Amino acid sequence: MATPRLLEIRQGVLSKNDRLAAGLRARFLQSGVFVVNLLSSPGAGKTRLLEETLRRMHGRLRVAAIVGDLATDNDAQRLARSGAPVRQIQTGDMCHLEAHLIEQHLEGWNLDELDVLFIENVGNLVCPTGYDLGEAARAVILSVTEGEDKPLKYPGAFISADCIVVTKVDLAEAVEFDRRTAEANIAVVHPGVPVIYTSARTGAGMDDWIAWLDARRYETMAVGTPSPGSREGSR
Repeated sequence: MATPRLLEIRQGVLSKNDRLAAGLRARFLQSGVFVVNLLSSPGAGKTRLLEETLRRMHGRLRVAAIVGDLATDNDAQRLARSGAPVRQIQTGDMCHLEAHLIEQHLEGWNLDELDVLFIENVGNLVCPTGYDLGEAARAVILSVTEGEDKPLKYPGAFISADCIVVTKVDLAEAVEFDRRTAEANIAVVHPGVPVIYTSARTGAGMDDWIAWLDARRYETMAVGTPSPGSREGSR
């Protein structure tokens, strides 16, 4: 059990992060940038999904990405093949991104020249959950290869999601993925959250994912984005 002192330190860190995130959110909205925070465990296909998403959106919209990893810029190099501007954040031993890192890596970018910014968080379904990055939407990615009980094991991440993207559906039969069980488990922790089934390799479901992003972007730009109160319960 955490000591009162540790809890106090953690609350202080989160409070500072929330203030920075609120400033970023206001800045993004003022510039008309729709920001999406992508969360997943390692190996869920987050980078492959984002790579295909950038490829499909680039040209129609002005898209960019910030990528978080403990080390290497491999993912940033992959994503840059889409033609979109990409920046890498190497976090070292830190298992999540924080608002101050996003703020630092925006330097030199004219946000008025962007429509959509994706933030690919560090592969982890625990640490990133409580850290608001100023995003307008948070998508949690679940691969069919991970098993149907992931939402029950990591409820905080799924509670905080605005959308669940199920990836690698082309492998669902091979790994005996039970869609009904997965949806039932998601409903236990977050009833009513949209669930989109995709395969970046075959293209299945990508139109649905892009359509969700477009609709959410339109809503955000039309009415603004409130602070994500549902994420308080995930901390």
